Amino acid sequence: MSVEQFKQFVKKHPKLIEEVREGKKTWKQLYNDWYVFGEDDEMWDEYTSTDDKQEQGALVQKLASYLKHLDVNELQTYITNVQQAITSIQEVVRQMQHTNKKDPFSFRRD
Repeated sequence: MSVEQFKQFVKKHPKLIEEVREGKKTWKQLYNDWYVFGEDDEMWDEYTSTDDKQEQGALVQKLASYLKHLDVNELQTYITNVQQAITSIQEVVRQMQHTNKKDPFSFRRD
């Protein structure tokens, strides 16, 4: 893990900067904790900015709203169309592979 990765991590957790400025932690302590525990440890949750949490909450609400209005029949039709398209593409690829194969034992007249 590099210092650059740690800097990116601090940008995602801006409250860490406040901890250092207030003298509660040192950069060395934070780096060591980050190195040992990794950035996915729940100990870092308290340092995530509230804006990120609000954005995540809004995103979840939008997703829930979208799912409420989702027409299952329309989705099934879309999935069926995609499957048919994939099958057609696979058939074209098979045909191309078949025509491109040459019989290594065929003899040509010179």
